[in-house]
Amino acid sequence: MSENLRPEKIRVGILLGGMSSEREVSLESGRNIFQKIPRQRFDVLPIFMDSQGKLWEIPLKLLMRNATTDIEEDLQEEAVPIPYETLASRIDVACLGLHGKYGEDGCLQGLLELLKIPYTGSGVLASALGMDKYVSRKILEAENIAVPATRPILRSQWLSESGPALVQAIGREIGFPCIVKPSREGCSTAVKKVHAEQGLTEAIAAAFAWDDRVLIEEYLIGTEVTCGVLGNQPPVALVPSETIPTDDILTLEDKFLYGQGENKTPARLPEAVLRRIQEVAVQTFLALDLKGYARIDMFVKPDGQVVVLEPNTLPGLTPSTVLFHQAAASGITQAGLLEKIIDYALEAHADKRGPL
Repeated sequence: MSENLRPEKIRVGILLGGMSSEREVSLESGRNIFQKIPRQRFDVLPIFMDSQGKLWEIPLKLLMRNATTDIEEDLQEEAVPIPYETLASRIDVACLGLHGKYGEDGCLQGLLELLKIPYTGSGVLASALGMDKYVSRKILEAENIAVPATRPILRSQWLSESGPALVQAIGREIGFPCIVKPSREGCSTAVKKVHAEQGLTEAIAAAFAWDDRVLIEEYLIGTEVTCGVLGNQPPVALVPSETIPTDDILTLEDKFLYGQGENKTPARLPEAVLRRIQEVAVQTFLALDLKGYARIDMFVKPDGQVVVLEPNTLPGLTPSTVLFHQAAASGITQAGLLEKIIDYALEAHADKRGPL
């Protein structure tokens, strides 16, 4: 094919950084996407979202900085600002390497809808549901999908009600040990295992530093697993992985650092259980109207029941992420997975009527 007849490459903006507690993981995800994305089809533009929500085109030397704070120090001198209203003239599709609040929760998705820019992952409502553990669990319960017993506490309720009475009510409803976490945070931020009433007040106060609603949930015993799901209609589950934490609770380091924690793909469970995990993952994906790709975190109890902990609508795409292991088990390379994710986005946005 002559040079003039070659189709133009698709312009992909890789968004990374952001305003959430997960911005350092986002930097790793965005960097890995930049390195692995197939250049024969895509022209790639790294776009950094700073801590104020402003967008910048950053050069390679900033992209390779150790931390988002290091990048921000030199944005004025080394980067080019991108006003929101000009973004559609720069890219054809946004590949979202963002995680957490304002990047994964429907906020950015809504902006991209207004700008008419296709983006990877789920739409506005599904992204918001995926980020809010409590609301998503209510929907999953209505679809007869098992979730942990959960007691929500609003900040206003915690401040106005008698603390000892509320702590006693939690003991009766959920019991000990229990897990305390913010409703809309990821990467194990402010997640605490509490063994008795004495530790509950401190754990709840720490979680309220991150959100206005805190969840108290039952402590599950069994095997923690996670399963990626790909596609739009119909979605397909990847090979489930077993997550082995270094302690009682999976930490940020377990999830993303080499040598911390352990994942086994496939999970060390009977074939029938692995199939059930995949079924529940797809059911969750459909119940929450997720799109493109996601990772569903679950627990397999000793009696074989599969309990859904939470969906991840923009799961980490760092070099060590379990999603790449699962894709590899299905014969999909890292570059191949990224290409699929972008193609699913273009497909979903081409056929929609109104916001995704």
